[in-house]
Amino acid sequence: MNSKWLTINNSVAIPRRQIPVLHLSDLMEGIAAQIQQGLRVIQFFGYEAANGNISVVAVLSDDISNHLTVATAQTERGGRYDSISNTVLTMQLFERNLYEQFGVVPEGHPWLKPVRYGYGATVRSEIADYPFYKSTGGEVHETALGPVHGGITESGHFRFLCHGEDVFHLEIQAGYQHRGVEALFTTGNPMNKSALAESIAGDTVIGHVWAHALAIEAMSGVRVSARAEIIRAIALELERIAMHLSGLSGMSLDIGFLPGASTYGRLRNTIMDTMLMISGCRFGRGLIRPGGVLSDIEVKSREHVLRIFDGVSRDLEIINVYFFNDPGVQSLIEYMGTVSTEAAWRAGIIGIAAKSSGLPIDARADQPYGVYVKDSIEPVLLKAGDVAARARIRVLEINQSIELLRRWLNLGIMTGGIKEEARLMKADSFVVTTVEGWRGAVTHTAMTGRNSELEHYRVTDPSFHNWIALTLAMRGNGISDFPLCNRSFDLSFSAHDL
Repeated sequence: MNSKWLTINNSVAIPRRQIPVLHLSDLMEGIAAQIQQGLRVIQFFGYEAANGNISVVAVLSDDISNHLTVATAQTERGGRYDSISNTVLTMQLFERNLYEQFGVVPEGHPWLKPVRYGYGATVRSEIADYPFYKSTGGEVHETALGPVHGGITESGHFRFLCHGEDVFHLEIQAGYQHRGVEALFTTGNPMNKSALAESIAGDTVIGHVWAHALAIEAMSGVRVSARAEIIRAIALELERIAMHLSGLSGMSLDIGFLPGASTYGRLRNTIMDTMLMISGCRFGRGLIRPGGVLSDIEVKSREHVLRIFDGVSRDLEIINVYFFNDPGVQSLIEYMGTVSTEAAWRAGIIGIAAKSSGLPIDARADQPYGVYVKDSIEPVLLKAGDVAARARIRVLEINQSIELLRRWLNLGIMTGGIKEEARLMKADSFVVTTVEGWRGAVTHTAMTGRNSELEHYRVTDPSFHNWIALTLAMRGNGISDFPLCNRSFDLSFSAHDL
């Protein structure tokens, strides 16, 4: 760990003045050195300081010590520094984002292109003029997909460089879903932003709103009861189960295995109906708010939910046998879309994509929060890194989540109230919160100003880290394999574009 950096904890607010201010070159060298030591970058962003300069903030996760490290640097708008993306691949998108927003130039960056086409971005670039990678040759051709897709698929553009049917390279152009979410957090009453957090990604409502609530609670000194912490964790694990079942149903549909598509889909609806019973919404909206939760789980409801889990577990075990032992399914999902452990680490991949490639990256274990501080989680791991592994990791996590839910729903374990009143946030404070959503860790960083207002707010979703995983997985595969590979990662353009 770099001695010049400050060590902090997940969801613990600190005064902003405590954050070390380094020279920008020293900040970048510190990032590279800590990554060599096994730390991971979870936030890297800029904001306009009071003096008109650009403050650059870096936050890394030390998964062994369960701490975070943070430091900052200042540079003038349009300043320059030596890019580290050539040697530290995980930084390539972070550096591009900083350049796009504030014009801070990473000299020597191999892939300096727009990321989100943000409102008010310093570096203007029309989305129609995106500089796609080119390749020449008599039998090389390009295939474009999107940005408009069929059904309810989010907007995003995929450009395939192919030799015949084989994919040399897949380039992904995002930005079509940009809404200006981070700027909206800093306007109006900061205590009324939970609905905004729930809207970052419609399938990760609980993950994002819990991360937001942790930030507000840390800066206002509110302590959440054990009862509310358990209800939050129950909702998070229900969301995880529902979305993993959705992914398995989608993969089954993509390969024409209709028993899996229908059964996994039916079980997903059962879990979402359970969320409805607990929170009043199938997606969990309106449940988590700063200070606790707005809905309790009564004894009769707990008993009913436990019976539901018995049925889900029974049906899940049966369909898993059919799905994973079917020769046709095996021929389509095994050895396809492989991402090696080394490639996953170098690219900064997190969540289920990382765990299916042998990397034990899980915020519930690495940076425990809420009930996970006492109920420690052992990340489930597979090493194959292919579509089959990404399907199996979902099953393993579903089983793990059901086991946790049964433990928490035992009678007598839930004590205390469900909500404390939120207080005024501390002025000039800084906090980083990270919550393990179903895709991986969602990370929120909040800073208050001198009047306790939310002055700066940053969000990083797993999709920001993981779209490059789809690019790596497609290399050497047929273009017809794309729908299944894409579904196996199940990433979000909305959560990436913000």
